[in-house]
Amino acid sequence: MRKPKTLGELKESGYRVLSVKEEMRKNLIEKMRRNETLFPGIVGYENTVLPQIENAILAGQDIIFLGERGQAKTRIIRSLIYLLDEEIPVVQGCEINDNPYQPICKSCRLLLQEQGDDTPIDWLPREARFGEKLATPDVTTADLIGEIDPVKVAEGRYLSDELTIHYGLIPRTNRGIFAINELPDLAERIQVALFNIMEERDLQIRGFKVRLPLDVYVVASANPEDYTNRGRIITPLKDRYGAQIRTHYPLNIQDEIRIMEQERKRFVDDGYKIMVPKFMKEIIAEVTNSARRSGEINQRSGVSVRMSITNYETMISNALRRAIRLGEKEVAPRISDLPAIFSSTLGKIELESMEEGREQPLVEELLRRAVRRVFNRYLTVDMFQPFLERFQRGTRLEVSDMMPTKEYSRLVSEYSELMDGIVALGSFDSPAVVASGVEFILEGLHVNECLNKDIVEGKPVYRR
Repeated sequence: MRKPKTLGELKESGYRVLSVKEEMRKNLIEKMRRNETLFPGIVGYENTVLPQIENAILAGQDIIFLGERGQAKTRIIRSLIYLLDEEIPVVQGCEINDNPYQPICKSCRLLLQEQGDDTPIDWLPREARFGEKLATPDVTTADLIGEIDPVKVAEGRYLSDELTIHYGLIPRTNRGIFAINELPDLAERIQVALFNIMEERDLQIRGFKVRLPLDVYVVASANPEDYTNRGRIITPLKDRYGAQIRTHYPLNIQDEIRIMEQERKRFVDDGYKIMVPKFMKEIIAEVTNSARRSGEINQRSGVSVRMSITNYETMISNALRRAIRLGEKEVAPRISDLPAIFSSTLGKIELESMEEGREQPLVEELLRRAVRRVFNRYLTVDMFQPFLERFQRGTRLEVSDMMPTKEYSRLVSEYSELMDGIVALGSFDSPAVVASGVEFILEGLHVNECLNKDIVEGKPVYRR
């Protein structure tokens, strides 16, 4: 169907312009009726955060998302654009996306007076109706609201002429969604300007008052620590946000794993088959989970899901590096790959104590807790009593991150008692996964204090 290109054609088509909140509400209702996914890629919020978002949009309320880092606040905010229409009509060339029926800027009003129904219109896609700004102390009123344009003044216009204004980000997002990340970091005088534009619908630029009834859905994010300590939101502005929605970290490791799998970077690995046993995924998720409960880690700043994602990527990368070096085509991460995650963990946590050199022992302890928890979820020590009896007779087993897969197959053949554990883990699909299962059993027996472990020339040696 041909889209109208002038105001007259738009009127003839019967097109009805809705406010942003009406438009989002209408599309939300349609998506809910069709049982569509409202926020693709958002995991673990189905019964907590998402219902609150739905309520806020149905009620036509602006939203503040309150949560620690790595809780998908920005992703949710950016996903709100999918509740907008695919495109809307605007006055052609307008800087602030004016409604052709009721333009609010002076240049568009003059254009309609001159051309009437012949006024040309464009169709603005929803992707262009989203604006975003990270709040920092140096953000100015000019950035968000606007400023007198000296070039326009030099062209001969008066300072008091509305046409001299260069509009800021918020007016340029008129009839769209504007997001402010880390709102408490915004200077209070800028918050006052934001309050005026949300509530009073007027602007003051260099003493010149402009009344602009902007149609903007304003969303913000904040960290709870910043919300109360480092910065603050002025009371009138906070009062204008209808909904304050608290985000959270995954409530269970299954959701953490789903996020890890969804977000990790993938590459074409040229013939390498990557297989990650379930228990190895769970260890990575449990490390993050334990870090969120650790008294030695600053919980006010949070432990982001990004730690799980980068640790997962690093573990797989170390396993792939081994396969490349050894000329193997099957890739399965092992316990001996886990020390590689130190580099991707240390930058994701903040310790309560500034004691030098405490970070690595803490990560090692998190790994031990994670392995113990996952081992006891799948296996029991009693399953391996015949195997442990061999160690009482002096058996010693050496493993390493560069040990070829076939060596582990030999171990299973020699120590048949390991096979029950391998089967219980479901780790018999390939030699590489069997190797992962063997290391997991050995480490699980160690963290349950059934075996000792020595590091000899960088290689773990298990003994009684």
